[in-house]
Amino acid sequence: MSDAIKHLITEDCKKSCNDISIFSELANQVILVTGGTGFMGKWIAEIVSFLNETENLNISLYLLARDTEKFKDEVPHLAAKQFIKLINQDVRNLHDLPEEVNHIIHAAGTPDNRDHVSQPLRTLETFYKGTNNVLDAATRLPALRKILHVSSHTVYGKNTDEAYIKETYLGTLEVNNVNHIYGESKIVAETLCSIFRNQFKLPITILRPFAFIGPYHDLEKPWAINNFIRDGILGGPIRILGNGSTIRSYLYASDMAVWVLKALVNGQVGDVYNLGSNVPISLNDLATKIQTSINPNIEILSKSSKENYSNVSRLVPETSKTIKALDVQETHTLDDAISRTIVWNQLNKK
Repeated sequence: MSDAIKHLITEDCKKSCNDISIFSELANQVILVTGGTGFMGKWIAEIVSFLNETENLNISLYLLARDTEKFKDEVPHLAAKQFIKLINQDVRNLHDLPEEVNHIIHAAGTPDNRDHVSQPLRTLETFYKGTNNVLDAATRLPALRKILHVSSHTVYGKNTDEAYIKETYLGTLEVNNVNHIYGESKIVAETLCSIFRNQFKLPITILRPFAFIGPYHDLEKPWAINNFIRDGILGGPIRILGNGSTIRSYLYASDMAVWVLKALVNGQVGDVYNLGSNVPISLNDLATKIQTSINPNIEILSKSSKENYSNVSRLVPETSKTIKALDVQETHTLDDAISRTIVWNQLNKK
């Protein structure tokens, strides 16, 4: 990794960690992250590395994942850190966790819907069997303080009415449809959390992520903002597939990781918090922002199988509860998030 990329990441961490004092409660603690080599896991590792190096917090980090060798290849600067230990393990086959673990961030499983549709049984097993195994192992940890279960906004189901989705929102999911296996599986996993919290008194808090952007986010993933940035970097055209009026919001990566770690400190056991930005933007406006950031002369093409849409999909979280309870804020604007993601990918030759 070049010095320029490291500097960009460090500056992101510095800006997002605008209130470092709160993290003193994690000093000398051991955190285990399942799915620890993915997008969220990498950024948690970056923030923890920043805190250890600037505040000497001596936080230890276990990253558990199915392919730790890939992590070593992609981020060797993190893999080489003495405070990071890698565990090559599929959560579907997990039995025990290191007994010194104090905090668990359960984030195993990809949000990529291509994997869900092509491997629906594996998706269900990852979130049912994997979550059951993690929570069962947690019951035997002598020094456990907190479990963060990373769920998904998909548990809310379809939304065409609410401008902002609250943690209490109850949408609809179409059962018996393999395309919705991810949301159904996440609901099952949350039910398991409720069972283990009540029956075994596990200290579980739930986060429901929405959409993110930033370094380490694969531009080949099937999400609009990723594809728009990829198209722009490649010289265009930027292609809008589907309804350009669709509304989304995007939280920057370093802010995301700080919010997750603050949930370890401030999150209440048994409570649920949305994790995402509350700043909405249409895909049409998003494409224009990315066009402006890269090259105003890039063409934007809108392709849709329909001329008119009766409903507009809107996925924007209500975050007032999260901001107040976890004491967090968005430190990066969407313009800044887009700009820094573009620069990182250009520097990283992605």
